[in-house]
Amino acid sequence: MPLPSPLPYRIATLLYAFHEDGRVLLIQRNHEPNRGCYSPPGGKLKPETGESPHACAIREAHEETGLQLTPDDLRLTGVISEHGYQGNAHWLMFLFEIQPRLTALPPEHEEGTFHFATHEDLESLPLPGTDREQIWPLFWQHRGAFFVAHCQCADSQPDHWTLLQSSLANK
Repeated sequence: MPLPSPLPYRIATLLYAFHEDGRVLLIQRNHEPNRGCYSPPGGKLKPETGESPHACAIREAHEETGLQLTPDDLRLTGVISEHGYQGNAHWLMFLFEIQPRLTALPPEHEEGTFHFATHEDLESLPLPGTDREQIWPLFWQHRGAFFVAHCQCADSQPDHWTLLQSSLANK
């Protein structure tokens, strides 16, 4: 039996920005992966330049939302690895909460259209499957804390999630 073809590894940041009234900023994606779905802004890290996850988050925040951030404006909330997402790549994602609160929507961007959503709105919006089943619940549970999780994705089986580290905030 031949070995499966190796998949590319993608590294990305997800940026959780909040309006001062508590709603979260989402972008309805114009491009794959997850075209048409709502997700936090963010994007792929540029490993060829030696870009760090924090530098990627700052660059993506500026490119997509116009925000001018510094490392002090970011709080690393989680790290997620996805093995074989949609059968075409492995992903390593760094989830950052942006500390300054927003007062207005960023302008429309080539990546998609921005919206503010309440926690409850997430139940009815089209979200990527792994976001709905695990990433959002883990983010909400660990907001102000930290977690590491791994997802073993499979085409013909349910995804298998493992919480590898969890440090909950004192609430």
